[in-house]
Amino acid sequence: MDLADYYSAHPVLQALLATFFTWAVTAAGASVVFAAKDVNKKVLDGMLGFAAGVMIAASFWSLLVPSIEMASSMDIPTWFPAASGFILGGIFLRIVDRILPHLHLNFPVEEAEGVKTSWRRTTLLVLAVTLHNIPEGLAIGVAFGAAAADYPSATLVGAITLAVGVGIQNFPEGMAVAMPLRREGFSQLKSFWYGQLSGIAEIVAGVTGAAATFLFQPILPYALAFAAGAMIFVVVEEVVPESQRGGNTDIATMAAMIGFTVMMVLDVAFG
Repeated sequence: MDLADYYSAHPVLQALLATFFTWAVTAAGASVVFAAKDVNKKVLDGMLGFAAGVMIAASFWSLLVPSIEMASSMDIPTWFPAASGFILGGIFLRIVDRILPHLHLNFPVEEAEGVKTSWRRTTLLVLAVTLHNIPEGLAIGVAFGAAAADYPSATLVGAITLAVGVGIQNFPEGMAVAMPLRREGFSQLKSFWYGQLSGIAEIVAGVTGAAATFLFQPILPYALAFAAGAMIFVVVEEVVPESQRGGNTDIATMAAMIGFTVMMVLDVAFG
């Protein structure tokens, strides 16, 4: 498929290909285990901080701003879809967070969250990153669905830019799962397998988001804000604490600012 074919493709197919790209970057990050058994903790914390910055910027520039602009043409308060969708997205992730068993990176297994289970640490780590990827995939899918609706504030280039930004920050996420498993004695192949596995949720969420918004276009402003709220919940509740827990707070914070700037530049320049 060349670029012209991609631009004319159905938004669900566009979202599928875009999230396949983000999964591939996750797999690329996990493949670092074939070259090294460990990564400097400062590097890993910095990359997690960078991912947090990208997600915050994407939530605002790629999701909330288009939601507000779309609402301006509707017979409701301009702020309502963005505010209500944003809060609902956070509530949804809070419910998933309470139910889905998972373990944040750098946390002891005794601090696993969600429903109590006897699942292995490996499974809990993968589920934690899977929880990260659900709102990211949803955001990409909703962005492609919105672009197909021909709103001036939601463009195909903007959706592609969002996918590129999410893909960039998926590299450290794949590595952040695979490398700890390698340190714990898992084989290179098994560490890679679990590292890339978490990215599959992004594909499912992306296709679902694109299909829902394409079929039910009146929900678009709410869906964009919903995805933003879900992403911000993940950033504040999981990614930032994970990046700060190792004691490299200044590195993680500056990396977050760099990640925010990179995503903002991408979105403003190309979105």
